[in-house]
Amino acid sequence: MNKAKINYVVDFLMLLSFIVTAITSFVIFFFLPSGVRQGRYQEFFGVTKDVWSAIHVWFGMAMILIVILHFVLHWNWIVCMTKTIFKRTKKNKKNKDKNKSVREGCKE
Repeated sequence: MNKAKINYVVDFLMLLSFIVTAITSFVIFFFLPSGVRQGRYQEFFGVTKDVWSAIHVWFGMAMILIVILHFVLHWNWIVCMTKTIFKRTKKNKKNKDKNKSVREGCKE
C-alpha cells in the first residue's frame, strides 16, 4: 500500500471515530442525564447509558491512537513546516515576494 492510501485510511478512520464520539457525547449529554430515573436503567434507542458510555470511551481512545499515528506519518512535514515558518534569515527579510508558497521545499 502506498503512502497516499495509508493516509486516506488513517484519515477516514479518524473521521469515523470522531463522528461516533461526537454522536455518543450528544446522546449522553442531552438524552441520558446524570442519575437513575425512578430506579430504572436509563435507555436511549433501547441501549443503556453504560453501553453508550463504553462506546464513547472506546471510540475516543481509538481516535487518540489514530491521531498519534497521523502525527507519526506526517512528522517530517510538520518539522519542515515549523522550520520554514519560524526561520529568521536575511533572505526571508529581503524577500518581499508574497506569492511564494510557504510549503515550498516541504514534501510529505
